[in-house]
Amino acid sequence: MRKSRDFDLELQALAEKARQLKERRVRQLGELVAATGADALDADLLAGALLDAAGTKDAGIKEGWRKRGAAFFLGKARGPVQGTERQPGSAPAREGGAASA
Repeated sequence: MRKSRDFDLELQALAEKARQLKERRVRQLGELVAATGADALDADLLAGALLDAAGTKDAGIKEGWRKRGAAFFLGKARGPVQGTERQPGSAPAREGGAASA
């Protein structure tokens, strides 16, 4: 005879895992904002820049942003946080640094 499965318990475990993944993603996005120096920007400005980026359909612009982001993660181009070791909060505040396209 087969052992019966507790579907409610399995669903609860999956929901908990989904919650943990969402929390990790939010934390990583916050760390990314800090590492790029964008935490020095006004929240309205940052939200507007992100909305503009999300709404852009121009593949050339997106590819340029992708290359710049990849270079950032490889340590080749730090942009507004040059000279740091990607430690959140270690970059000096600068105005308008990460908002350029």
